[in-house]
Amino acid sequence: MAQFTLPKNSTLRTGKTWPKPEGATNLRTFRIYRWSPDDAENPRVDTYFVDMDTCGPMILDALIKIKNEIDPTLTFRRSCREGICGSCAMNIDGINTLACIYGMDEVKGDVRVYPLPHMPVVKDLIPDLTHFYAQHASIMPWLETESNTPAKEWKQSIEDREKLDGLYECVMCACCSTSCPSYWWNSDRYLGPASLLHAWRWIVDSRDEATPERLDQLEDPFKLYRCHTIMNCAKTCPKGLNPAKAIASIKKQLVERIV
Repeated sequence: MAQFTLPKNSTLRTGKTWPKPEGATNLRTFRIYRWSPDDAENPRVDTYFVDMDTCGPMILDALIKIKNEIDPTLTFRRSCREGICGSCAMNIDGINTLACIYGMDEVKGDVRVYPLPHMPVVKDLIPDLTHFYAQHASIMPWLETESNTPAKEWKQSIEDREKLDGLYECVMCACCSTSCPSYWWNSDRYLGPASLLHAWRWIVDSRDEATPERLDQLEDPFKLYRCHTIMNCAKTCPKGLNPAKAIASIKKQLVERIV
């Protein structure tokens, strides 16, 4: 199980075990991380029992059922339920993933649900992503041009458009960055897999005219070069993307422009 950023001077304790639903014969046990800033209690793990005969197949279905029918105080983010928005990213059975597209049949035994690791916790399963989003904004995730704006659109060849495949699909869920040991240790200065994937998406975009400035900004011992190609990012990405490959492409581009 990955480590988590706990409130200062606190330890994880065993929490409440909620009653089993009456008459249910097909039960699944969920052990869920709980912490609230509204009290002085240490973080805990509560145990819930879900009737699988009346529950959908995804982890998010179970969390919604727990909140609606068992414990309305359980707090988590969710929105699209289709793996598009990235809101319901959390650590499930030791894996950073999206609860809406992670099936309960992929977990053996008790289902353990924690917030994304090495992030400050706002409440329960909600991590504080303020710093993560600020890093993303720092790489200028938009089209930068100096040419006159065309009357209709910026045209792009089919071949150039294909270069963006495997990059634009990122939903900024933070699963990759929070699985990266280099990001755990240097998140104050290392941009992390997600931001660097987006940086490469704009560097490689044929319509963008700020490539030199983007590369100058990234040529830093910490922003880029803290990546040690551990590959946790590619392994855990719920969209099947490869941030490590994008980071390697940025490094290669920096070397080629010097040569």
